[in-house]
Amino acid sequence: MAASGLAAQTTPAPTAPTDKVYSSLTTRWGRQVTPANAWQSYPRPHLKRAAWKNLNGLWDYAIAPANAPRPARMDGQILVPFAVESQLSGVGRRVTPDDRVWYRRTFTVPAEWRDSHVMLNFGAVDFAATVWVNGAVVGSHQGGSDSFGFDIAAFLRPGENEVVVQVADPTSAGSQPRGKQSLTPNGIWYTATSGIWQTVWIEPVPKLHIADVRATPDIDRGVVEVDVALSGWAEDTDAVRLTASAGGKRIASTVIRANRHASLSIPAARLWSPDDPFLYDLTAELVTVRDPYAGQSERDRHAYDARFTERERDTYSTAQVSGAPRDRVESYFGMRKIAVGAGPVRGQPTLLLNNKPVFQNGTLDQGWWPDGLLTPPSEEAMRSDLVFLKSAGFNMVRKHIKVEPARYYYDADHLGILVWQDMPSGGGEDQFVTGSSQSQAVMSADMMAQNQNELTRMVGQLRGFPSIVMWVVNNEGWGQYDSATLARYVKGMDPSRLVNADSGWLDVAPGVSDVFDLHTYEDVPHVPTRQSARAIVIGEYGGIGLPVDGHVWRPGKRNWGYQTATDRQDYLARYRRKLTEVIRQAREEGLSASVYTQTTDVEDEINGLLTYDRAVSKAPAADLARIAAPLSEGRLVSK
Repeated sequence: MAASGLAAQTTPAPTAPTDKVYSSLTTRWGRQVTPANAWQSYPRPHLKRAAWKNLNGLWDYAIAPANAPRPARMDGQILVPFAVESQLSGVGRRVTPDDRVWYRRTFTVPAEWRDSHVMLNFGAVDFAATVWVNGAVVGSHQGGSDSFGFDIAAFLRPGENEVVVQVADPTSAGSQPRGKQSLTPNGIWYTATSGIWQTVWIEPVPKLHIADVRATPDIDRGVVEVDVALSGWAEDTDAVRLTASAGGKRIASTVIRANRHASLSIPAARLWSPDDPFLYDLTAELVTVRDPYAGQSERDRHAYDARFTERERDTYSTAQVSGAPRDRVESYFGMRKIAVGAGPVRGQPTLLLNNKPVFQNGTLDQGWWPDGLLTPPSEEAMRSDLVFLKSAGFNMVRKHIKVEPARYYYDADHLGILVWQDMPSGGGEDQFVTGSSQSQAVMSADMMAQNQNELTRMVGQLRGFPSIVMWVVNNEGWGQYDSATLARYVKGMDPSRLVNADSGWLDVAPGVSDVFDLHTYEDVPHVPTRQSARAIVIGEYGGIGLPVDGHVWRPGKRNWGYQTATDRQDYLARYRRKLTEVIRQAREEGLSASVYTQTTDVEDEINGLLTYDRAVSKAPAADLARIAAPLSEGRLVSK
């Protein structure tokens, strides 16, 4: 059933009962969603502009066969940014690989943007999208988890404009990265989602504008390294002014040549950590400077260059900025360091945060919702999971084979939660390497290219968030291929973070991966094999199931868990035993981190600390926090 305030404005669309999503479970946040309030926050907090227009809300939609032309008549309305299969979309229909989803809406461009270029941006569309504006194709994109945009200035007209989006999504019938989505959901595999599932917006930019800002802290040197990429070719008079500040007070500022590297000194830096998630503001402005070569002969130009080092020329130390900034974006950064080094157990490396051992106690976090599926009902709802985990004594989440909206990582940055970010898995079923296999899967060149493209975009788009401390390349052999090469590639892109090449099962990159990642769902202690150069982590354990009447996905159907508690008292006793028996001994042998399965129930899977609708905690957060508290001291409560 659609959310209150949406049903009256939405035309039901299913063509047969089997097209409908089978559960009516909702969240308290989902019941508050309307077309007017659906995801209104600026969606890109690391590249924030003041002027923008949100295009979320009701769009026309239709589902048609792949070989059919654009529908002359749409099926009804859908609430963007919720996937077609979700309740909150107002549609709730299944999409097959032979279908195409069509979207349509009109929009007007504010009059004050008339001298600007206009970007049409999509937070994420699953999977392959083609976009038209006023009947002309403006671009296409493949990738279910990354953001993209097109400059549509050349296609706009005065007054009302039309945008049309066509989406194809093979889901589990294809080989593309998709995480746990399945056309036949059951157990640990969840309902397939298709189409637009994150915010759509437009914003004005100059023709040459700031395309990316990347800030990398170096606490040992007391600097933050900043790279600003522009959208195209820059002249000698194009420059970028960077300003770091805290609490409204300027800390450092410099002017650099366009598309050049900069270092800003951050003296006596206040370090970011889960206990003190302090963040610095960073502003990047595209400015015009006086041409240093103006009026000079070729000989004079060479003489000018010879007086300065390359770094001095790049920083424009004597540049004169003229006029107002042509583009301005707001960003931020945290001064923190993640590394592997000596720990409390002699000879066994451990995870270090800001050069000190910090035990990372986290949960496996799927990020699914009963009413929104891939899309949280709201940012408040999404943030609530992190708030709960903090109150329950966790300082880390492993974002499990899903990429969240960028606001999720913004919230983790501000709340102080460490994040292990998984790459969504892909491949066909026969390319899922079993636990006993000794060789990796074989992929075609096209499969590898798609996976590597999406891996590149994930790292590129998320590496500005200080909460992310580890990239997880593969999970349990699901579409695992050439993991050592991929791990080296990720480490080359982002040497400031740790790389987990293989989480569980087939460990084939010991010389590249920063961690040795075990998965265990047994109640008996597991003593890990010592590692000379890698930290030891348990990337999955736990899995205590407890169905709660009135809060399950499919009432009356068999649920799935690694083990099942009889009641909440039994649940808490089992949870305590997991930490005191499984984690305690491993911790004493040098374990650096543990990831409990999992934050919430998801569809048929009932292993969560919270029910799927987030209405019931299966154990009081205070009790969970009390049990976990000694982890930071290397001891655990047994009673």
